[in-house]
Amino acid sequence: MIERYTRPEMDRIWSLENRYQKFLDVEILASEAWADLGMIPREAAVLIAENAAFDLDRIEALEKETRHDVVAFTRCVTESLGEEGRYFHFGLTSYDVVDTALSVLIREAAGLISQGLSELDEALKDQALKHKKTPVVGRTHGVHAEPTSLGLKFALWLCEVRRDRQRLDRAAETVRVGKLSGAVGNFAHIDPFIEEYVCAKLDLEPAPVSTQVLQRDRHAEFVGTLAIIGATLEKMALEIRNLQRTETRELEEPFYAGQKGSSAMPHKRNPVTCEQVCGLSRLLRGYAGTALENVALWHERDISHSSVERVILPDSTIITDHMVQQMIRVIRDLQVYPGQLARNLELTGGLIYSQRVLLELVESGLSRETAYNLVQDCAMKSWDNGRPFKEVLAEEAAVQERLGSEKLESCFDAEHYLSRVDHVYRRLGLD
Repeated sequence: MIERYTRPEMDRIWSLENRYQKFLDVEILASEAWADLGMIPREAAVLIAENAAFDLDRIEALEKETRHDVVAFTRCVTESLGEEGRYFHFGLTSYDVVDTALSVLIREAAGLISQGLSELDEALKDQALKHKKTPVVGRTHGVHAEPTSLGLKFALWLCEVRRDRQRLDRAAETVRVGKLSGAVGNFAHIDPFIEEYVCAKLDLEPAPVSTQVLQRDRHAEFVGTLAIIGATLEKMALEIRNLQRTETRELEEPFYAGQKGSSAMPHKRNPVTCEQVCGLSRLLRGYAGTALENVALWHERDISHSSVERVILPDSTIITDHMVQQMIRVIRDLQVYPGQLARNLELTGGLIYSQRVLLELVESGLSRETAYNLVQDCAMKSWDNGRPFKEVLAEEAAVQERLGSEKLESCFDAEHYLSRVDHVYRRLGLD
């Protein structure tokens, strides 16, 4: 999973090297705080900051013996120190280090995803502006409804992506906390100043109350937000897949030189990227459910959440980042087929203009019920006999009497349906 989907930037964030470096950052800052309190010699804190180091192979070897990653880490680091090593990890419990470091890692990962959403925002905005007045048939229940603007599809997605960025910011803020409060969270062996000092240096807020761990509703909110982002990306990808169907072929995800669609059928150009995005979104939803399962722990803590988070937190951020990057490419290089858009507008023989005819008849003085039944009868004849809707309407005496040929003709104009698109764009700040 990681090798296939991770960008180098995200790979660095979740690397063991970076994880243990964050552990070390917390430990060094805690030593500085203890020295400020006069609880350990200042010289010891200075030497810890200067000399503390770790080796991944050595940690792995020690973990095989101790079966405890943080003990392996602290022993490894202590081996790089002299007499000052006795003050390393002073007064701390494992999750003072692990959870505080994890919050920093999540913040870094969230920042990378947020950057990607910003790029996706720009790509969607460009397409929305480009196709603002491009008419396309709208569909409800999968059936042709009325003409609309192709640009509005992109504008709709743009608005949702912006909400996703806001959600991500809020969720990242919820997890932007640290805790250095001891084995059960009551500061029995650690001064609250240590927590305040370390958190301030790492740009975290001290958790107002904790047990041995930060409470996992915070992490569940974060992973749940990634699942919502995944659902947005799936929504976009699914629409493109549907519009790439051979029978429709209004849009098509990019197909590059040298790319192959099938091992058997040379003609195939499949929406594989959008299909991948739809599939991966299911995985994110599964991770969100798993994160919720982590909220309820025994008493002041158990370790049932730990093994889970080692999978779902890196994977969910890696997958989300990958999906965002894939959709940036799809939207930027999306193929749009104006000729097919125009042909599909006329596929029903003008039935998509039925409401316009209905309203004109009501304006002419007919009751809405009478006008609806008249237009529906003509529409059903058009459906059943395959005749142009306008032709069937023209044969109805009541329609000719009320509208006449010129007014009837004016009802079959797709541009009418784009007349207020500017209003929506102004609300989005795209005018």
